[in-house]
Amino acid sequence: MNGPTATVDLRTFRIRLRSQHAALETSAGRELSSADAPEPWYLALLGFAEHFRTSSPPKIRLCVHCLQAVFQFKPPARVEARTHLQLGSVLYRHTKNSELAQTHLEKAVRSQAISQFEDVKFEAASILSEFYCQQTLVDSAKPVLRKAIQISQQTPYWHCRLLFQLAQLHALEKDLVSACDLLGVGAEYARVMGSEYTRALFLLSQGMLLLVERKLGEVHPLLTLCGTIVESWQGHPIQKESLRVFFLVLQVTHYLDAGQVKCVKPCLKQLQQCIQTISTIQDDEILPANPAALFHWLPKEHMCVLVYLVTVMHSMQAGYLEKAQKYTDKALMQLEKLKMLDSSPILSTFQVMLLEHIIMCRLVTGHKATALQEISQVCQLCQQSPRLFTSHAAQLHTLLGLYCISVNCMDNAEAQFTAALQMTTHQELWTFIVTNLASVYIREGNRHQEVRKQLLLPSFKHLQINIYVEFFSSAWFKHFGFF
Repeated sequence: MNGPTATVDLRTFRIRLRSQHAALETSAGRELSSADAPEPWYLALLGFAEHFRTSSPPKIRLCVHCLQAVFQFKPPARVEARTHLQLGSVLYRHTKNSELAQTHLEKAVRSQAISQFEDVKFEAASILSEFYCQQTLVDSAKPVLRKAIQISQQTPYWHCRLLFQLAQLHALEKDLVSACDLLGVGAEYARVMGSEYTRALFLLSQGMLLLVERKLGEVHPLLTLCGTIVESWQGHPIQKESLRVFFLVLQVTHYLDAGQVKCVKPCLKQLQQCIQTISTIQDDEILPANPAALFHWLPKEHMCVLVYLVTVMHSMQAGYLEKAQKYTDKALMQLEKLKMLDSSPILSTFQVMLLEHIIMCRLVTGHKATALQEISQVCQLCQQSPRLFTSHAAQLHTLLGLYCISVNCMDNAEAQFTAALQMTTHQELWTFIVTNLASVYIREGNRHQEVRKQLLLPSFKHLQINIYVEFFSSAWFKHFGFF
């Protein structure tokens, strides 16, 4: 999916925003405007390059040769800059020649000195920063985006898109305060530009970050405002329903985080109704008159999987294990079909999250062999994506630890939980891991000092869960004769 992304780990829930305006997307086959009076040789080379790029299988080497040939004609500055962008984009997305891709993208970014050339200079900045992030050069990506944001205020689409992208970058670095600030700037800019739709997207993304930060006091009024905007906004039905899905997903997550499982059911019913409504709407191209509104949250197929996912989360918390297995199976089948046609990283994220939930379900219901097979699937998915491995390594070790407990391998369980503790700073996950590690110590016997050490950690006091300490230190320990 093209366009900006505002990606945040809401238990690895990822928000993505994409442009649906084809005129703003760079491809090897796009012509220059009539004012540039393209020469026949340029159009011919461009046509050949596009033919080779879209061949089955793509002939990327020949596509690159055609684009490189443009420079032999000493083209005007605009043609040269656009060709650098096209070459950089093709090399970045289709080859491993990262050095050459970087060279062309950096040259394209220098086109910012050319007036009235917004689509090239801002897209070049967007792709170059994406490239830097892939190469773990985040500190190089930030100034590129900041400069582009500064000079794009007269171009609403690109200004919003670049704000989303920089917010995503900060969120990936766990700098959620900076990300929230940028989304707030975007919401105000969208309001000034008269796009309540894009304002809602910024505010909902901000609400998601506040949920991640567990600033529940700030989440409630923000979601109330978002609900008002979503219900009052009149626009394309798909955009309207997608906003409603985004809002309801955050509502469900908010209730589940607060332990208010019973409050979730009405939201889930509304989510299912939204998905049914969206599935009946034709996929007409959406081209709003306001350039600040040229975004869409998720494809409807992805939204369907997401609704399955939050339903599974609710079922697990409510203890409806059969229902959780039923919806997990449906979601995984849908994901397999989608992944045959769509390589979007969010699909793998959804798959990992679904598997993590169903693995816990299998362990509770005693299906240990199946759980181990599904843990292996999670390992394979994480190996294919460094980002997934980084964000799910602690969960993976925790699941292995739970499996080891289920088969009475306490030494291995201890090793897995210890490894998980070293890989997470997430307070709730830390609590869950330490509590299970304490249970391992109890089962092994004569390790009450280590149990007390774990349960009296400062992080536990910070979490205000002294009830765990009281429970383990008194009733349970005394029952087993540890004190």
